[in-house]
Amino acid sequence: MSKIIMTGGGSAGHTTPNLALLPYLKKENYEIHYIGSENGIEKNIISEVPEITYHPIKCGKLRRYFSWKNFSDPFRVIAGYNQAKKLMKLIKPDVVFSKGGFVSVPVTAAAHSCKIPVVSHESDISIGLANKISKRFATRICLTFPDALKDIEPPLGIYTGSPIRSELYSGDRERARKMLGFDGKPVLLMMGGSLGAQAINTALREALPEILKDMNVVHLCGKGNLDNSLKDLAGYVQYEYISGELPDIMALSDYILSRAGSNSIHEFLALKKPMLLIPLPLSASRGDQILNARSFAERNFAIVLEQEKLSCETLVENIHRLRQSAGKMIEAMKNEPNSDGTRAIYNVISEVVKNGK
Repeated sequence: MSKIIMTGGGSAGHTTPNLALLPYLKKENYEIHYIGSENGIEKNIISEVPEITYHPIKCGKLRRYFSWKNFSDPFRVIAGYNQAKKLMKLIKPDVVFSKGGFVSVPVTAAAHSCKIPVVSHESDISIGLANKISKRFATRICLTFPDALKDIEPPLGIYTGSPIRSELYSGDRERARKMLGFDGKPVLLMMGGSLGAQAINTALREALPEILKDMNVVHLCGKGNLDNSLKDLAGYVQYEYISGELPDIMALSDYILSRAGSNSIHEFLALKKPMLLIPLPLSASRGDQILNARSFAERNFAIVLEQEKLSCETLVENIHRLRQSAGKMIEAMKNEPNSDGTRAIYNVISEVVKNGK
Protein backbone atom coordinates (compact mmCIF):
# COMPACT_ATOMS: atom_id res chain seq x y z
CA MET A 1 0.00 0.00 0.00
CA SER A 2 1.34 3.43 -0.99
CA LYS A 3 1.24 6.30 1.47
CA ILE A 4 0.70 9.98 0.76
CA ILE A 5 0.94 13.05 2.95
CA MET A 6 -1.10 16.01 1.73
CA THR A 7 -0.62 19.56 2.94
CA GLY A 8 -1.88 23.06 2.32
CA GLY A 9 -3.81 25.61 4.30
CA GLY A 10 -4.49 29.13 5.39
CA SER A 11 -7.60 29.27 3.20
CA ALA A 12 -10.21 26.90 1.80
CA GLY A 13 -8.64 27.38 -1.63
CA HIS A 14 -5.43 25.76 -0.37
CA THR A 15 -7.36 22.87 1.19
CA THR A 16 -10.53 21.71 -0.57
CA PRO A 17 -8.84 20.99 -3.94
CA ASN A 18 -6.96 18.20 -2.17
CA LEU A 19 -10.28 16.45 -1.65
CA ALA A 20 -10.84 16.20 -5.40
CA LEU A 21 -8.02 13.64 -5.51
CA LEU A 22 -9.63 11.35 -2.92
CA PRO A 23 -11.56 9.10 -5.37
CA TYR A 24 -8.34 8.31 -7.26
CA LEU A 25 -6.29 7.76 -4.11
CA LYS A 26 -8.95 5.57 -2.49
CA LYS A 27 -9.31 3.48 -5.65
CA GLU A 28 -5.57 2.70 -5.50
CA ASN A 29 -5.74 2.00 -1.74
CA TYR A 30 -3.50 4.86 -0.67
CA GLU A 31 -3.05 5.45 3.04
CA ILE A 32 -3.80 9.17 3.28
CA HIS A 33 -2.42 11.59 5.86
CA TYR A 34 -2.71 15.39 6.07
CA ILE A 35 -0.35 17.81 7.80
CA GLY A 36 -1.90 21.17 8.58
CA SER A 37 -1.85 23.93 11.17
CA GLU A 38 -3.10 23.58 14.72
CA ASN A 39 -6.07 25.93 14.37
CA GLY A 40 -6.42 26.76 10.67
CA ILE A 41 -9.42 26.28 8.39
CA GLU A 42 -7.76 23.17 6.93
CA LYS A 43 -8.15 21.40 10.27
CA ASN A 44 -11.91 22.00 10.25
CA ILE A 45 -12.25 20.83 6.64
CA ILE A 46 -10.02 17.75 6.74
CA SER A 47 -11.07 16.54 10.20
CA GLU A 48 -14.55 15.88 8.78
CA VAL A 49 -13.16 13.43 6.19
CA PRO A 50 -12.90 9.95 7.75
CA GLU A 51 -10.51 8.60 5.13
CA ILE A 52 -7.78 11.09 6.12
CA THR A 53 -5.64 11.17 9.28
CA TYR A 54 -4.94 14.77 10.31
CA HIS A 55 -1.64 15.80 11.95
CA PRO A 56 -1.39 19.39 13.31
CA ILE A 57 1.93 21.23 13.43
CA LYS A 58 3.04 24.71 14.42
CA CYS A 59 3.49 27.19 11.60
CA GLY A 60 4.00 30.89 11.01
CA LYS A 61 2.26 33.11 8.52
CA LEU A 62 4.17 34.41 5.51
CA ARG A 63 3.58 38.16 5.42
CA ARG A 64 4.52 40.71 2.77
CA TYR A 65 3.96 43.56 5.23
CA PHE A 66 5.43 44.66 8.58
CA SER A 67 4.17 42.90 11.68
CA TRP A 68 5.80 42.21 15.03
CA LYS A 69 4.83 38.57 14.49
CA ASN A 70 7.36 38.47 11.67
CA PHE A 71 9.99 38.26 14.41
CA SER A 72 8.38 35.38 16.31
CA ASP A 73 6.87 33.33 13.48
CA PRO A 74 10.23 32.04 12.15
CA PHE A 75 10.61 30.13 15.42
CA ARG A 76 7.16 28.58 14.84
CA VAL A 77 8.21 27.59 11.31
CA ILE A 78 11.33 25.90 12.69
CA ALA A 79 9.23 24.07 15.28
CA GLY A 80 6.80 23.02 12.56
CA TYR A 81 9.66 21.79 10.41
CA ASN A 82 10.91 19.59 13.24
CA GLN A 83 7.40 18.24 13.86
CA ALA A 84 6.92 17.54 10.15
CA LYS A 85 10.29 15.79 9.96
CA LYS A 86 9.29 13.47 12.82
CA LEU A 87 6.04 12.69 11.00
CA MET A 88 7.93 11.89 7.78
CA LYS A 89 10.06 9.36 9.66
CA LEU A 90 7.03 7.91 11.44
CA ILE A 91 4.66 7.64 8.46
CA LYS A 92 7.29 7.00 5.77
CA PRO A 93 5.18 8.36 2.90
CA ASP A 94 5.94 7.59 -0.72
CA VAL A 95 5.08 11.15 -1.76
CA VAL A 96 4.00 14.51 -0.36
CA PHE A 97 1.37 16.54 -2.24
CA SER A 98 1.29 20.26 -1.46
CA LYS A 99 -1.44 22.72 -2.38
CA GLY A 100 0.46 25.71 -1.01
CA GLY A 101 -0.28 28.10 1.81
CA PHE A 102 2.07 28.96 4.65
CA VAL A 103 1.74 25.58 6.42
CA SER A 104 3.16 23.81 3.37
CA VAL A 105 6.64 25.37 3.66
CA PRO A 106 7.92 23.41 6.70
CA VAL A 107 6.21 20.25 5.41
CA THR A 108 7.82 20.31 1.96
CA ALA A 109 11.19 21.26 3.48
CA ALA A 110 10.96 18.31 5.88
CA ALA A 111 10.02 15.95 3.06
CA HIS A 112 13.00 17.11 1.00
CA SER A 113 15.37 16.60 3.92
CA CYS A 114 14.05 13.03 4.29
CA LYS A 115 14.47 12.41 0.54
CA ILE A 116 10.71 12.05 0.01
CA PRO A 117 9.48 13.34 -3.39
CA VAL A 118 7.21 16.39 -3.37
CA VAL A 119 4.50 17.19 -5.90
CA SER A 120 3.19 20.75 -5.57
CA HIS A 121 0.22 22.42 -7.22
CA GLU A 122 0.05 26.13 -8.04
CA SER A 123 -3.40 27.61 -8.58
CA ASP A 124 -2.51 30.98 -10.08
CA ILE A 125 -0.48 32.28 -12.99
CA SER A 126 1.72 34.27 -10.63
CA ILE A 127 3.41 31.85 -8.27
CA GLY A 128 2.35 32.26 -4.64
CA LEU A 129 4.90 33.06 -1.95
CA ALA A 130 4.70 29.62 -0.31
CA ASN A 131 5.29 27.82 -3.60
CA LYS A 132 8.13 30.22 -4.47
CA ILE A 133 9.86 29.18 -1.26
CA SER A 134 8.96 25.49 -1.67
CA LYS A 135 9.97 25.36 -5.34
CA ARG A 136 13.47 24.17 -4.41
CA PHE A 137 11.99 21.16 -2.60
CA ALA A 138 9.63 20.02 -5.38
CA THR A 139 10.06 17.07 -7.72
CA ARG A 140 7.19 18.28 -9.93
CA ILE A 141 4.97 21.38 -9.84
CA CYS A 142 1.54 21.00 -11.40
CA LEU A 143 0.32 24.24 -12.97
CA THR A 144 -3.29 25.34 -13.33
CA PHE A 145 -2.57 27.83 -16.14
CA PRO A 146 -0.43 27.16 -19.23
CA ASP A 147 0.83 30.75 -18.87
CA ALA A 148 2.76 29.73 -15.74
CA LEU A 149 5.09 27.47 -17.75
CA LYS A 150 7.16 30.55 -18.61
CA ASP A 151 8.13 30.83 -14.94
CA ILE A 152 8.36 27.12 -14.08
CA GLU A 153 9.58 25.33 -17.17
CA PRO A 154 9.32 21.58 -17.87
CA PRO A 155 10.22 19.08 -16.63
CA LEU A 156 9.72 20.69 -13.20
CA GLY A 157 6.56 22.49 -14.31
CA ILE A 158 3.69 20.49 -15.81
CA TYR A 159 0.45 22.02 -17.11
CA THR A 160 -2.31 19.91 -15.58
CA GLY A 161 -5.21 22.26 -14.89
CA SER A 162 -7.03 22.39 -11.58
CA PRO A 163 -8.47 19.52 -9.50
CA ILE A 164 -12.27 19.53 -9.65
CA ARG A 165 -14.55 18.09 -6.98
CA SER A 166 -16.50 15.18 -8.47
CA GLU A 167 -19.74 16.15 -6.69
CA LEU A 168 -20.02 19.25 -8.88
CA TYR A 169 -20.93 17.00 -11.80
CA SER A 170 -23.90 15.48 -9.95
CA GLY A 171 -26.16 18.55 -10.02
CA ASP A 172 -29.87 18.26 -10.87
CA ARG A 173 -31.27 21.22 -12.84
CA GLU A 174 -34.91 20.54 -12.15
CA ARG A 175 -34.35 20.00 -8.44
CA ALA A 176 -32.71 23.44 -8.30
CA ARG A 177 -35.48 25.07 -10.35
CA LYS A 178 -38.11 23.68 -7.98
CA MET A 179 -36.14 24.76 -4.89
CA LEU A 180 -35.69 28.31 -6.23
CA GLY A 181 -39.19 28.63 -7.66
CA PHE A 182 -37.89 29.83 -11.03
CA ASP A 183 -39.70 29.78 -14.35
CA GLY A 184 -38.04 28.74 -17.62
CA LYS A 185 -35.99 31.91 -18.19
CA PRO A 186 -32.16 31.62 -18.29
CA VAL A 187 -30.38 31.77 -14.94
CA LEU A 188 -27.50 34.04 -13.93
CA LEU A 189 -25.51 32.89 -10.88
CA MET A 190 -23.46 35.51 -9.03
CA MET A 191 -20.74 34.15 -6.73
CA GLY A 192 -18.78 36.57 -4.59
CA GLY A 193 -17.03 34.26 -2.15
CA SER A 194 -17.70 33.60 1.53
CA LEU A 195 -17.29 37.28 2.46
CA GLY A 196 -19.06 38.54 -0.64
CA ALA A 197 -17.97 41.14 -3.18
CA GLN A 198 -19.50 44.44 -2.12
CA ALA A 199 -18.92 46.36 -5.34
CA ILE A 200 -20.51 43.59 -7.41
CA ASN A 201 -23.36 43.12 -4.91
CA THR A 202 -24.25 46.81 -5.20
CA ALA A 203 -24.04 46.97 -9.00
CA LEU A 204 -26.04 43.76 -9.44
CA ARG A 205 -28.84 44.89 -7.15
CA GLU A 206 -29.05 48.24 -8.91
CA ALA A 207 -29.26 46.42 -12.26
CA LEU A 208 -31.94 43.92 -11.22
CA PRO A 209 -34.88 45.80 -12.81
CA GLU A 210 -33.19 45.45 -16.19
CA ILE A 211 -31.69 41.98 -15.74
CA LEU A 212 -34.87 40.36 -14.42
CA LYS A 213 -36.79 41.28 -17.57
CA ASP A 214 -35.46 38.15 -19.27
CA MET A 215 -33.33 36.30 -16.68
CA ASN A 216 -33.59 34.75 -13.23
CA VAL A 217 -30.83 35.54 -10.73
CA VAL A 218 -29.25 33.51 -7.91
CA HIS A 219 -27.12 35.81 -5.78
CA LEU A 220 -24.54 34.39 -3.37
CA CYS A 221 -23.80 37.66 -1.63
CA GLY A 222 -21.59 36.62 1.30
CA LYS A 223 -22.05 36.50 5.04
CA GLY A 224 -24.03 39.42 6.45
CA ASN A 225 -24.88 40.85 3.02
CA LEU A 226 -28.52 39.85 2.53
CA ASP A 227 -30.88 42.65 1.48
CA ASN A 228 -34.24 41.97 3.10
CA SER A 229 -35.98 44.57 0.94
CA LEU A 230 -35.47 42.24 -2.05
CA LYS A 231 -36.55 38.95 -0.46
CA ASP A 232 -39.92 38.86 -2.27
CA LEU A 233 -38.63 39.99 -5.67
CA ALA A 234 -39.79 37.54 -8.37
CA GLY A 235 -36.97 35.77 -10.19
CA TYR A 236 -34.34 36.78 -7.61
CA VAL A 237 -33.07 34.54 -4.82
CA GLN A 238 -30.23 35.51 -2.49
CA TYR A 239 -28.16 33.45 -0.07
CA GLU A 240 -25.23 34.32 2.14
CA TYR A 241 -23.63 31.10 0.92
CA ILE A 242 -24.64 27.55 0.01
CA SER A 243 -22.86 24.21 0.14
CA GLY A 244 -24.90 21.06 -0.38
CA GLU A 245 -27.21 22.67 -2.95
CA LEU A 246 -24.39 24.19 -5.00
CA PRO A 247 -24.08 21.37 -7.58
CA ASP A 248 -27.81 21.65 -8.34
CA ILE A 249 -27.68 25.44 -8.67
CA MET A 250 -24.55 25.24 -10.83
CA ALA A 251 -26.31 22.74 -13.09
CA LEU A 252 -29.27 25.10 -13.50
CA SER A 253 -27.16 28.21 -14.13
CA ASP A 254 -26.62 29.30 -17.72
CA TYR A 255 -24.24 32.16 -16.97
CA ILE A 256 -21.85 33.06 -14.15
CA LEU A 257 -20.94 36.45 -12.68
CA SER A 258 -17.94 36.12 -10.38
CA ARG A 259 -14.62 37.27 -9.04
CA ALA A 260 -11.66 35.50 -10.67
CA GLY A 261 -10.32 33.20 -7.98
CA SER A 262 -8.57 30.29 -9.66
CA ASN A 263 -10.44 27.41 -8.04
CA SER A 264 -13.87 28.89 -8.76
CA ILE A 265 -13.28 29.85 -12.38
CA HIS A 266 -11.82 26.43 -13.15
CA GLU A 267 -14.95 24.82 -11.73
CA PHE A 268 -16.97 27.00 -14.13
CA LEU A 269 -14.65 25.92 -16.94
CA ALA A 270 -15.10 22.24 -16.11
CA LEU A 271 -18.88 22.68 -16.15
CA LYS A 272 -18.74 24.71 -19.40
CA LYS A 273 -20.37 27.81 -17.92
CA PRO A 274 -19.88 31.12 -19.80
CA MET A 275 -18.63 33.69 -17.29
CA LEU A 276 -18.32 37.40 -16.72
CA LEU A 277 -15.36 37.98 -14.41
CA ILE A 278 -14.74 41.04 -12.26
CA PRO A 279 -11.32 40.40 -10.66
CA LEU A 280 -10.17 41.91 -7.41
CA PRO A 281 -8.34 45.15 -8.22
CA LEU A 282 -4.67 45.73 -7.39
CA SER A 283 -5.70 47.89 -4.46
CA ALA A 284 -7.15 44.80 -2.75
CA SER A 285 -4.86 41.98 -3.96
CA ARG A 286 -1.47 41.02 -5.36
CA GLY A 287 -3.00 41.03 -8.85
CA ASP A 288 -3.40 37.26 -9.28
CA GLN A 289 -7.11 37.51 -10.13
CA ILE A 290 -6.40 40.08 -12.84
CA LEU A 291 -3.94 37.69 -14.50
CA ASN A 292 -6.33 34.74 -14.07
CA ALA A 293 -9.18 36.64 -15.71
CA ARG A 294 -6.96 37.89 -18.54
CA SER A 295 -5.86 34.33 -19.34
CA PHE A 296 -9.47 33.14 -19.49
CA ALA A 297 -10.46 36.05 -21.73
CA GLU A 298 -7.55 35.35 -24.10
CA ARG A 299 -8.70 31.74 -24.39
CA ASN A 300 -12.33 32.83 -25.00
CA PHE A 301 -13.64 31.31 -21.77
CA ALA A 302 -14.78 34.60 -20.25
CA ILE A 303 -15.50 38.30 -20.57
CA VAL A 304 -13.67 40.57 -18.15
CA LEU A 305 -14.99 43.78 -16.61
CA GLU A 306 -12.53 45.73 -14.45
CA GLN A 307 -13.94 46.82 -11.09
CA GLU A 308 -12.83 50.39 -11.79
CA LYS A 309 -15.27 50.41 -14.72
CA LEU A 310 -18.09 48.63 -12.88
CA SER A 311 -21.48 50.35 -12.68
CA CYS A 312 -25.10 49.38 -13.10
CA GLU A 313 -24.89 50.34 -16.77
CA THR A 314 -21.63 48.58 -17.60
CA LEU A 315 -22.79 45.45 -15.78
CA VAL A 316 -25.98 45.23 -17.85
CA GLU A 317 -24.00 45.92 -21.03
CA ASN A 318 -21.51 43.13 -20.32
CA ILE A 319 -24.20 40.63 -19.33
CA HIS A 320 -25.73 41.22 -22.76
CA ARG A 321 -22.29 40.63 -24.30
CA LEU A 322 -21.97 37.46 -22.27
CA ARG A 323 -25.24 36.07 -23.59
CA GLN A 324 -24.28 36.90 -27.16
CA SER A 325 -20.85 35.25 -26.80
CA ALA A 326 -21.97 32.19 -24.82
CA GLY A 327 -21.98 29.76 -27.73
CA LYS A 328 -18.39 30.55 -28.71
CA MET A 329 -17.28 30.33 -25.09
CA ILE A 330 -18.83 26.91 -24.59
CA GLU A 331 -17.18 25.64 -27.77
CA ALA A 332 -13.78 26.96 -26.63
CA MET A 333 -14.21 25.33 -23.22
CA LYS A 334 -15.11 22.00 -24.83
CA ASN A 335 -11.79 22.12 -26.70
CA GLU A 336 -9.70 22.72 -23.54
CA PRO A 337 -7.92 19.41 -22.77
CA ASN A 338 -7.23 20.22 -19.10
CA SER A 339 -10.58 21.68 -18.08
CA ASP A 340 -10.61 19.07 -15.28
CA GLY A 341 -7.08 18.51 -14.06
CA THR A 342 -7.82 15.91 -11.39
CA ARG A 343 -6.75 12.89 -13.44
CA ALA A 344 -3.66 14.67 -14.79
CA ILE A 345 -2.52 15.63 -11.27
CA TYR A 346 -3.10 12.11 -9.98
CA ASN A 347 -1.06 10.74 -12.90
CA VAL A 348 1.85 13.00 -11.93
CA ILE A 349 1.65 11.77 -8.33
CA SER A 350 1.44 8.16 -9.49
CA GLU A 351 4.46 8.56 -11.78
CA VAL A 352 6.53 10.15 -9.02
CA VAL A 353 5.62 7.34 -6.61
CA LYS A 354 6.50 4.72 -9.22
CA ASN A 355 9.85 6.30 -10.01
CA GLY A 356 10.58 6.82 -6.32
CA LYS A 357 10.11 3.14 -5.65
